[in-house]
Amino acid sequence: MSLRTKLIAVFLLATLAPLGAMLWVTIRLLETSLSYASTDELDSLSKSLESTGREMYQRARESVKKDAADGKLAPQRFSAADAKLWPAQISSFVASEEPERFFLSGETGDRLNYLVLRPNGDVWAYARKVGGPGMTLLQRQYAQARETVDKARLFDLRRGFVLTLLLAAAAVFLASLAVLIWMAIQITRPMRELQAGLAELANGNLTIRLPQREGGDEGAQTVAAFNRTAAQLAENRDKLVHLARVESWQSLARKMAHEVKNSLTPIRLIMDELAYRHDPGFLQQAAQIVSDEVATLERRVRAFGDFSAEPSEHRQPLDLNTLLEERVAFLQPGHPETTYDLALSAGPVRANADPDLLKGVLTNLLENAAQAAGRGGVVRGRTYVDRDRVAIAIEDSGPGLSKLAKESLFAPTISFKKGGMGLGLSIAHRGAVLSGGTIEHYEGELGGAAFRVLLPLAPVEHG
Repeated sequence: MSLRTKLIAVFLLATLAPLGAMLWVTIRLLETSLSYASTDELDSLSKSLESTGREMYQRARESVKKDAADGKLAPQRFSAADAKLWPAQISSFVASEEPERFFLSGETGDRLNYLVLRPNGDVWAYARKVGGPGMTLLQRQYAQARETVDKARLFDLRRGFVLTLLLAAAAVFLASLAVLIWMAIQITRPMRELQAGLAELANGNLTIRLPQREGGDEGAQTVAAFNRTAAQLAENRDKLVHLARVESWQSLARKMAHEVKNSLTPIRLIMDELAYRHDPGFLQQAAQIVSDEVATLERRVRAFGDFSAEPSEHRQPLDLNTLLEERVAFLQPGHPETTYDLALSAGPVRANADPDLLKGVLTNLLENAAQAAGRGGVVRGRTYVDRDRVAIAIEDSGPGLSKLAKESLFAPTISFKKGGMGLGLSIAHRGAVLSGGTIEHYEGELGGAAFRVLLPLAPVEHG
């Protein structure tokens, strides 16, 4: 888990629990406070008022009707003969053909009117004042109360307050989370850049540099320290490479000087001896010695020339079985006492390599193996396919390589064996690398030295 993720997780754990508790307490307090609101009481009171008003109105009607029947109320008579002069209320009543009708009048509805249609077509109207605030006023107050209750239920204050609280809390939390994520990115960015830079350094890229950050905080100081370290590593590497090259060539020069001195010493002695002696037989022997030593010097100079040259490279598909057989047939007459054992792959073993370079590599390995095996020794050559590569393995039954020799197998050096230049394996290794492959040492079955040349597999040709 990255540091940025850990910071966000800590923030969530540190805020969600308190936030949840705060929301729960707030909602409970809000519900408790809203429970004391008068909306429910107003609803109940308005319903009671409606029931009471209806009861009062019904009793008033019955009372007026009874008093009218008992003659306790004097009616106002409207004659059918004067129907054209009737008020609109009377005309509407007669037109409805109802036997009787009750209605309220007055500004507050405090007057109850009772109309009765007589058999002769006359209309008797009775009226009595109703006690209290008046039915019209009660109806108006009831309507207002019901409107207030309906609006309160429509808006549902409790739910509105809870939703508003939840939305506000969520907005604050998300804003805080966004700020924290931004801060976490800013905090961890130098660490991620430093991690990527260290990975590049580990891969050998000493030219990597991190963008310099402004300010003097720990992140900017870390980036500056990394850039200084990378620059120092690059500088130290260049120095070490230069010193290693100088030391290698110094060592090579000392050994070369020693070998040249060894060849020049007998030449000088022979020439000194020739100055005092005039023996024709000795002169011939001396000339042969000088010729041999000069030839040795020429071989060493030629080997150094080959080692320092940059050979051209022309890769092409090669049959390694045929190439190995041809090299063995070429070298075997020079080592008649050595047995050559070939174990060639049954299938085609084709490599994509330069033929001249590869011939030089095989010649060097086979010659070294024959010299190490000696009289009665065995040199074994094998070819095989190793996944996407092909290989030629050369082994010998000689004494093998010492631990010191294994540590510097392909380093250029000076050989002290007769006719040896010390550059053969270095030149062979370079030839294999230029052909896109390499040379490896391994533990062979014959007890001596064992090398295998690994090369890229040539693409299959379709006829």
